[in-house]
Amino acid sequence: MTLQLQFEQALGLQRQGRLAEAERLFSQVAGADPQNFQAHRMTAVVRYQQRKFAEALTAIDAATSVSPGTAEPWVLRGVILQSLSRSDEAVASMNKAAELDPGDINTWYNRGVVLGEIGRFQEAVDSYDRALAIGPHPDALTNRGGVLLSLKRAQEALESCDKALALRPGDLSALCNRALALAELARPEEAVAIFDQVLTQAPNAAQTWSNRGTVLHDLERYAEAVASFDRAVALDPRNATAWTNRGRSLFHIQRFDEARESFERSLTVAPPQTSVDWDSRGDALMGLKRYDAALAAYDAALAMTPSAARLWSKRAATLYMLARFEDALAAADHALALRPNLPVALEMRGKVLLEMKRVEEGLAMLQERGVDRNPRARVPEHKARHDAEQRDYLAARGITAEAGKLYIAGGQRIPGPAVNPANAAIVAKTWAETDPQIVVIDDLLTPEGLEALREFCLGSTMWDRAYDNGYLGALPESGFAAPLLAQIAEELSATFPTVIGDHGLRLLWGFKYDSALKGITIHADQAAVNVNFWITPDDANLNPDRGGLVIYDANAPADWEAADYNGNDPRVWDFLKRVNAKPVTVPYRMNRAVIFDSDLFHETDQLSFKEGYLNRRMNITMLFGRRTFYGN
Repeated sequence: MTLQLQFEQALGLQRQGRLAEAERLFSQVAGADPQNFQAHRMTAVVRYQQRKFAEALTAIDAATSVSPGTAEPWVLRGVILQSLSRSDEAVASMNKAAELDPGDINTWYNRGVVLGEIGRFQEAVDSYDRALAIGPHPDALTNRGGVLLSLKRAQEALESCDKALALRPGDLSALCNRALALAELARPEEAVAIFDQVLTQAPNAAQTWSNRGTVLHDLERYAEAVASFDRAVALDPRNATAWTNRGRSLFHIQRFDEARESFERSLTVAPPQTSVDWDSRGDALMGLKRYDAALAAYDAALAMTPSAARLWSKRAATLYMLARFEDALAAADHALALRPNLPVALEMRGKVLLEMKRVEEGLAMLQERGVDRNPRARVPEHKARHDAEQRDYLAARGITAEAGKLYIAGGQRIPGPAVNPANAAIVAKTWAETDPQIVVIDDLLTPEGLEALREFCLGSTMWDRAYDNGYLGALPESGFAAPLLAQIAEELSATFPTVIGDHGLRLLWGFKYDSALKGITIHADQAAVNVNFWITPDDANLNPDRGGLVIYDANAPADWEAADYNGNDPRVWDFLKRVNAKPVTVPYRMNRAVIFDSDLFHETDQLSFKEGYLNRRMNITMLFGRRTFYGN
């Protein structure tokens, strides 16, 4: 048989999928004729198809040696090098191909693929644009959309996918990227509908089921998300990311044992190779609270894609959990240098600054992170009632607050003390002598501090979060971040050093209540010390013996998840009954504070306040430090 016939026979075997046999014949031809460029090239192709990447590289290097001026083998060489995680060499090989044949559309397309895989997203977009300047290319448009999503340019991604679909209607990859773009554009229901459309045609597309699950998770449709992830892992049991995200959704529906099993499965299905694999591994380890191992996983991902801002944010979050605050701050800063205004990085930087006792900076950062202030499609009745009352209150003062816009009234630091220093000795003594640790004091704030805080809480339109029981919440992200709050937190630490000690501020919030609806149900908090105080005048309270706080002399069990001790009321009540917990009822008083161990279960007492905006019960909560077992 001549070499040419042997080569043609090998081509036929390759087309039939008989790759090992084809490889044997191609390599025989190349061995017999070392200058046969096509034999070397096809040997590399079939080896690559068999995932024999190192051997494929040897063959393609032989091809480029025979014909160094031909662009096509340099492209394949780049693809092979990328499969070997030799990303810089892969890009260099692609650049060589583009230099040899700048008019070849597929060279620029494949260069974009490699650049996208290594996280050099803007360069990938530029490469796809070079390809598209040569001619129409639906795959380039589809992949360009995917890369634009990584750059958080969702609207452009959507437009790129639409152009791909105009060239190739019904293309499933373009539809999937379009769905992901819609999800980023806060159109998740449309995204799910597209995923469902794709899955009717490709029901075995595991990654589509996984992406669908992710969007359902973001919609807080956790049970449906779990079902979607179940389909994904049934089709592709080695999809570590799907196992990880399944675990996240299971946690939200309090199926904790299954969630941990899902995270564990994510760690064992396949050794991580790509940056995405290491990222998913880090997420699973975070879910298992194995923070040191999670940090190592994120570092491995960053070694491959050092410009991935979200990975730097995850690194910051892990270091924060490990209480390595300086390192966490540096990681958050790195994320923001790569992608300014990245919400998760802003939030993490704010939380780190709070625990570093740089409270005013931390609150400002959390407010910069912000929340979606767009008007809701349906505003709960109790929030609508509050907002109407607040508009009337502001209008009487000549202020028009625009719907959906944040208006802040006052909130600046006051010249003198905001926290009354007269309580320092009694608080220290009572804290040291009581078990469980519960201290009740009156006149927490100075008159000037109380007046300034009431002005801020009454006039500022930051009460965005509506709860089913009829109360509203304000968080730093929505505007509850005034310098006055930082002053109060700092002075609490300074005034009560034996209580708060070295604990940094972890969280703070304000709550406003309806006149008679139920308040916050039974829970414990993720902190060491809880400072809870009220600022509405006493004459608003129709029952002076009630309306405050009920604290039980029982700590949340150390092995419970956060969703158990803050969200699983039946389990909490069953536990309190079993341990024969006794309640301590603290009646409501304006400027009264209850300082207690945050591990203790507590709830809002029965409420009966007068109608009217100025009579709404308002309380402020500041949480300092971490639970004794938290973060380990």
